[in-house]
Amino acid sequence: GAIVSTMPQPPALTPEQRQAALAKAAKVRRERAEVKEKLKLGSINLTELLAMADGNETVGKMKVLSVLESLPGLGKVKARRLMDTVGISESRRLQGLGSNQREALLRETAR
Repeated sequence: GAIVSTMPQPPALTPEQRQAALAKAAKVRRERAEVKEKLKLGSINLTELLAMADGNETVGKMKVLSVLESLPGLGKVKARRLMDTVGISESRRLQGLGSNQREALLRETAR
């Protein structure tokens, strides 16, 4: 028989809903880019960001790896190594971090 793809289909949206969803996604991307920029410039630190992640879904859903890569002095390689050290999977998002993982990240990035 034919192999049926089990990829979930996106929900059928009206053009208006689709437009709204795209606008929301663009806004979220912009906010995340701003957050990363603030991290790079040092106008916000990881402690503050983690505090924000609890009440702000846009921040909470950011990938830990992309946040670490935005920190001054941490590039892609060091960020990955840090996640390995602390034992955080690459797909993990800020809101999914346990308190021990948060403390370990803060400890490691404070050096």
